[in-house]
Amino acid sequence: MGRANKHKTRDKNKASLPQVPKNLKSDGLDVEYSRELADQEDLEAQARSNAAAQRARAKKK
Repeated sequence: MGRANKHKTRDKNKASLPQVPKNLKSDGLDVEYSRELADQEDLEAQARSNAAAQRARAKKK
């Protein structure tokens, strides 16, 4: 006994998903930031964020 035909098409949708060019992808950083309005905690958080981004980039390579 063979399998029904419907099992063959379950992954059919994966191949038809569109590819997004790298220049159209965003990094997810869409927050407005003003240095004039930043307090010490904001500056520390930004420094931690930059350090984490550098570690992630270094780990990726």
